[in-house]
Amino acid sequence: MTDLWWGVLAVCVGCYALKLAGLSVPPAVLEHRLTVRATALIPVGLLAALVAVQAAAGDREVVVDARLAGVATAVACLLARVPFLPMLVLAAAATALVRLV
Repeated sequence: MTDLWWGVLAVCVGCYALKLAGLSVPPAVLEHRLTVRATALIPVGLLAALVAVQAAAGDREVVVDARLAGVATAVACLLARVPFLPMLVLAAAATALVRLV
């Protein structure tokens, strides 16, 4: 086997071991108040990080362009409690207008 296949095999074993470790955690740990609160916040943090990277990332530097206008518009709509679909349309329109100018 080549080194690539050994690497694939090692990743497979590691993924299985990680899944097995997660299933082996006692229910008392999973139902702990701090664990429940932390796991509820993890998706929010990951989504925020993905949005930030997609909105301001260039090749190797931070880029300020029309995408940030769309994000700013979406944040303003979110704070104003605008429903999702109109918020999406407004953010896309703001991005398009900035790119047009």
